[in-house]
Amino acid sequence: MSLGITLGLIFGLSVFDNIALGLPIGLSIGLAIGTAKDEEAKKKGLVI
Repeated sequence: MSLGITLGLIFGLSVFDNIALGLPIGLSIGLAIGTAKDEEAKKKGLVI
């Protein structure tokens, strides 16, 4: 999630000039990346 929040803050500041819009965008990006990584680990049989 930290990577997603970082990207969201950069995106929010550059496009919208508003840090408050970047946080939710980054949070959703981070959750999507984390969910994808969890599913990949489950398919490989790794312990999460």
